[in-house]
Amino acid sequence: MSLVGKPAPSFKLEGYHHGEFVTVSQEDLHGKWVLLLFYPLDFTFVCPTEVLAFSDDAKAFKDRNCEIFGISVDSKFTHKAWVETEKDKGGLGGSLAFPLLSDLTRHTARDYGVMMEEAGVALRGLFLLNPEGVVVHETTNFLPVGRSSKEALRTLKAFQFVAVHGGDVCPANWDEGHDAMVATPEGMASYLAGH
Repeated sequence: MSLVGKPAPSFKLEGYHHGEFVTVSQEDLHGKWVLLLFYPLDFTFVCPTEVLAFSDDAKAFKDRNCEIFGISVDSKFTHKAWVETEKDKGGLGGSLAFPLLSDLTRHTARDYGVMMEEAGVALRGLFLLNPEGVVVHETTNFLPVGRSSKEALRTLKAFQFVAVHGGDVCPANWDEGHDAMVATPEGMASYLAGH
């Protein structure tokens, strides 16, 4: 069942970030846009490509008041080891722009509907929360296919645009600087006629 349009399930998770163990709770993030990046496991194959891609784009998210958090069923100690391991040995190379959180109990993955019970890991779930803590976007991939940080950033821009421009909607493939559409029959007709 989709969480879109509903308050995000609360969580309080320990993790690792910038050489320290941290604790992050969903309630502490009120007033910010939040991107939750669930992934199966540290030290695997597609996962580091995703985590590093989102890390590379983290400044663009942060510039838009959006915090990113990676979440897997690994321990905070495994996260530390993965971050600190060199890339040529399957690690993340010593630095990551956002925290990796530990969902050892798997409660958070279950609450967000991405837990694969038979495999014991989370699917590749991506959840965007608005500053009020409501889920406005979710997407879930099966394990073999990674997600795009560029598309997640475009989606964030679109939701931020409509949050500011009440009555406007973002058509397919909308990106910053493109025309939006007024959500009326006339607005739709005008948009389609011009595109």
